[in-house]
Order: sequence, then C-alpha cells, then structure tokens
Amino acid sequence: MSEYRKGLLYGLLCYCIWGLFPLYWRLLEEVDSFEILAHRMLWSGVFMVTLFVGIRRMRLKDHIKGVRQWLMLLVTGTLISFNWGLYIWAINHGYILQSSLGYYINPLVNVLLGYLFLHERLNRAQTVALLLALAGVLYFTIDYGSFPLISIGLAFSFGIYGLMKKKMGLNATPALTVETIWMMPAALVYITWLCAGGQSALNTFDWLTWLLLLLAGAVTAIPLLLYGKAAERITLTALGFLQYVSPTGQFLIGIFVYKESFTTAHIVCFACIWLGLTVFTIDILKRLKRTEI
Repeated sequence: MSEYRKGLLYGLLCYCIWGLFPLYWRLLEEVDSFEILAHRMLWSGVFMVTLFVGIRRMRLKDHIKGVRQWLMLLVTGTLISFNWGLYIWAINHGYILQSSLGYYINPLVNVLLGYLFLHERLNRAQTVALLLALAGVLYFTIDYGSFPLISIGLAFSFGIYGLMKKKMGLNATPALTVETIWMMPAALVYITWLCAGGQSALNTFDWLTWLLLLLAGAVTAIPLLLYGKAAERITLTALGFLQYVSPTGQFLIGIFVYKESFTTAHIVCFACIWLGLTVFTIDILKRLKRTEI
C-alpha cells in the first residue's frame, strides 16, 4: 500500500471514530459531564506520557522550548478541554444534532479565522459559503427560537485551537502530550474531591463504568494520533474532505439512533450549511486542479 493510501486510511479511521463518539459517551450518560471530562483529561495525559515519554523515550524539552511555548500550550490545552467538555455535555443532554452542526460549520470558521488573523484573502466562493452558513444560523435562531450556542461554541473553540496550534508551528505529538500534562493536575484533584465526598461514579464500583472512564484517554488520543499520521502523508485539502465523515456520522446517529427532533428550522439550517460546504468544496477542487495543471 502506498504512503498516500495509508494516509487516506488513517484519516478515514480517525474521522469514523470521531463520528461514532456519541455512541461511546452516551454509555456514560448517568455520569456527570464534568467528571467524564476530568477522566478524559487525566487518562489522556497518562496515555500520552506513557506512550511517548515512557515507551518512545521522547524528550519534551527537545520539542517544546521556552516558557512562552509551555504557557501557550496551557492555553490551548484549556481550550481543547473546553471543547471536549461542551461536546460531552451536548451528547449526553440530547444535542447530538447541534454538535454535528458545529463540526459542519468548523471548516468555514477556519476560513473566517484565517481571514481575520492570518491575513488570508477570501475569494468569492468562500464569501458565499460563509454567508450561507450565517444565513442558516440566523434562520435557526429566529425560527427555532434559540441561538445554536452549542454549535457555535464547538466550531469556534476547535477553530481557535487549530489557529493557535498553526501559529505556534509545533510538532503535534509532543504538543498534545504537554497539553494533557497541563490538564492532569486539575483533573486529578477534581476526581479525588468527588471520590472523597462519595459523589464520583467510581464510588459505585460498577466495573463497566470504571472501564469506560479508564478507556476515555485512549479513545481520545488514538484518533488524534491517526490524524497526525494522516497529515504526514496526504494534503490538508484531502483531510478537509474526509472531515465531513465525522459530523455526518453524528448527524445520522442523532436522528436514527437517538430519534432527536429534526424540525423545519433544522432542515433549513443544515441545508444552508451543506450548500455552503458544497460551494467551498467545489472551489477547492477547482483551485487544486489549476495548481496541478
């Protein structure tokens, strides 16, 4: 198998896992979302440190240099933890469709952030795509009676996280390891406090809950590692196309597995987003074809 095909396989596996995440987190719906987040933060750190510091003997100081980079990774670690927490809360409170909408919007948010902070110019197709996304969100807000705060929160938190990582220019693996190391102490303190007060899911001694919480670290880290392997082998454009696998999986799970309400407001909003993404994708294909010529 060629390296490019391996990259496509890694990317597809990564986004398929992310697309199936609602099924995993709903198994823990009886556990408080903040406790799930704490376990996800703690065991992700344990997994990353064990794998890349303990097994591979990676020296973080060879990759992360200076106090500024360590502090920036504290900020990005906090940001991605917020994204994880909001996502878990949304899944376990019946907002799977809103979470999928957030990740459909995310590629367009990346374009907007690139324009605002990286001085990347917007062409006509990208402008149209952004306006269509904005129209969909506004219609949903007016007709449904509530602003899709979860969707916007997920899209912008992940978008800003990606923007900061891009500007830092660090290798993804040691950067993620440091981010999780920063988050581990707070997560450990919170879990200990819950256990001491008899409020933790661990106090129930339910082996399945224990196992699911323990595996939260690997479940979090493995798709991120697959993403890194894919990014090494294929273009970001190809990764961008594969990205739609994840919210599509969440969307289908929300409707057909958990029977979430799909109103006219949802239909119009998603239609605008999908149309915007179609315009965006066609524009990328045209520019890619011109480049190849």
